[in-house]
Amino acid sequence: MNIRPLHDRVLVKRTEQEEQVRGGIIIPDSAKEKPQQAEVIAVGPGKVKDDGSRAPMDVKAGDTILIGKYSGSEIRIDGEDFVILREDEILAVLG
Repeated sequence: MNIRPLHDRVLVKRTEQEEQVRGGIIIPDSAKEKPQQAEVIAVGPGKVKDDGSRAPMDVKAGDTILIGKYSGSEIRIDGEDFVILREDEILAVLG
């Protein structure tokens, strides 16, 4: 897969949380919450400012980030699920 987001967009893959079962109850996939942690797969070159220069991106490929549950657009590439979102939709970069 060779994909490059445009402008200030970031391609991420949500990281699956460990499944915890209490009292033997199994929660179906459709009822589970979407994970908010994601790994950055690819980043765009940055937003173009008014003077024509590009603002550098604060994240890079390989970073672990926090995103909102419903932020970005979910896409499927080669059978894998990804989310593409703008840099300003990223809540935090984890250590």
